[in-house]
Amino acid sequence: MYGRPDYGTFSLVAADVTRGFWGVVVATKPTSVGAVVPWSEWRVGAIATQANTNYHFGPQGLDLLRGGRSAAEVVAKLVRADPKREERQLGIVDRRGRGAAWTGSKCRDWAGHQTGEGFTCQGNLLGSDRVVSAMVRAFEASRGSLAHRLYLALVAGARAGGDRRGMESAALLVVHREPWFDPAWSDRWVDLRIDQHARPVTELGRILGREEAATRRFLAARARRLRRRSA
Repeated sequence: MYGRPDYGTFSLVAADVTRGFWGVVVATKPTSVGAVVPWSEWRVGAIATQANTNYHFGPQGLDLLRGGRSAAEVVAKLVRADPKREERQLGIVDRRGRGAAWTGSKCRDWAGHQTGEGFTCQGNLLGSDRVVSAMVRAFEASRGSLAHRLYLALVAGARAGGDRRGMESAALLVVHREPWFDPAWSDRWVDLRIDQHARPVTELGRILGREEAATRRFLAARARRLRRRSA
């Protein structure tokens, strides 16, 4: 997927700290974006590493966040140590919901980022300079689960131009844990990947809708069982 001169990606990294969710949504033209760009860990933070992607920004960034560094500190440390920093793009939200980002000067137009309360949005090789701002507006105006809000932002970005070569790959990663979770369970609340698809953003939404409906049924059934036990 990466290591080629025609990279291009748009993503949004966000946190709902009050409810305990962190996540990343992303789409691009090349395949397997979900295997490279999004990283997240519960009560640690979330990361998108893209453009001429430095894969190691993911695990190294989470390790720094786990150690208590802020998003801004992690971005600065990772970028400073990378000789190809001007080809990289990076977005991070930390455990407190603080966002920080980097767009190197050699990222291909249109490239840029925007940060706000609880999120950072970034993209490169975009169809227009409206993609990032459209995603931010959609995210800030939306309600519901973090996964749903991230997806609405992705839809807005795709409609504003998305990757200027078109889109064939999309992914959504959201992490969360409840107090009653088995310690052996993963923190991956939602982990969806669409590859080599003519309409990856639409397909991501279709699967997310089914997954969230199944989750609601599961939680409702669990609540009924608890009520019966306490009656």
